[in-house]
Amino acid sequence: MTVQAAAQLQLDQLQQAGLFRSNQIITKRRGHQVVLNGQAVRLFCSNDYLGLSQHPDVISAMKDGADNWGAGAGAAHLVSGHTSPHAELEEQFADFMGYESALLFSTGYMANLGVITATCSRHDTVLQDRLNHASLLDGCKLAGAKLSRYQHSDTAQLALKAQQTTPKLIASDGVFSMDGDIAPLAELAETAKQHDSLLLVDDAHGLGTVGPQGRGCVAAAGLDSNDVPLQLFTLGKAAGVFGAVIVGSKALTELCINRARSYIYTTALPPALACAALASLKLIRNDQVLRPQLQSNIDQFKQGARQLGLALMPSDTAIQPIVVAGNAQVLAASKALLESGFLVSAIRSPTVNQGTERLRITLSADHQSTDIEQLLDALKRALKNTT
Repeated sequence: MTVQAAAQLQLDQLQQAGLFRSNQIITKRRGHQVVLNGQAVRLFCSNDYLGLSQHPDVISAMKDGADNWGAGAGAAHLVSGHTSPHAELEEQFADFMGYESALLFSTGYMANLGVITATCSRHDTVLQDRLNHASLLDGCKLAGAKLSRYQHSDTAQLALKAQQTTPKLIASDGVFSMDGDIAPLAELAETAKQHDSLLLVDDAHGLGTVGPQGRGCVAAAGLDSNDVPLQLFTLGKAAGVFGAVIVGSKALTELCINRARSYIYTTALPPALACAALASLKLIRNDQVLRPQLQSNIDQFKQGARQLGLALMPSDTAIQPIVVAGNAQVLAASKALLESGFLVSAIRSPTVNQGTERLRITLSADHQSTDIEQLLDALKRALKNTT
């Protein structure tokens, strides 16, 4: 069998199993209103939780950045790609989060790969929550470290595994991307301290939406850099831009500069994007409107879903999944919602465990009360016809 034929066979098998994926092309967007395949629909699956990707201050900063710095960085950070906007963004992030230092990466995926490979080797054990993001798991594989996973948020099992293995690193999402719940960070920090382990929290979905001033889950738990030595934040979700940043001690960030291959061997984030992220960070720090609006939308959706008898998962964040067991069933529900004018992603197994397939509904400060009311009405109809 040729390589091409083997590839086609695998694609056919994915189609038959209901697991084939393909891109949907959005041709126009204004806030949460988009045009998809010629149809006007409302987005309820974006991670743009505060609507900052459309904020005029962020857009203006990106335009000015492009005028002053061009479209790209032109080189890796360590060659000639590290500019004053990059340096300022790192300084501002470290100050905002209360850490000694910060380091920019081109993506959150690359940041997790870089941090874990820089700090761990094949001689080390890493403990991770079973529902952690794929990039945290892949970082362990790339480092060659021994990976041991504890049941989701099971701090007793984590403590037992830590006692048995003396881990070099404990890693967890802050807000879990598919469930929307928050990790038990105080207990994780205590276990890490007891075993002299480095604790890494990937708070991609917490920045801007959780905690005082939107500083994330660690701050919401009353913890600081002494409790959680290393955090990761992505800039493509609530910050509305692109890229990622880690915060930690100077020693940890400099170790990544020198050992993280996903930092060393890639082109730096375009300076214009760093300018946009600076504007976004300023908005997050000073926000008095967007987070309260997002929280009001979350509360409205949860209350309305309960009144309809919809079974919600235990999430108080902008991620509000509704389980529709079975890949065919959840795809049918997503299709029915699209026909009603709402774009909601169907999350299938094996991305989530079989039997927990779900509609991953995400809320934004950009949504209006009527949007949520009409989504709930569409959900009622869609789930009635597919379950």
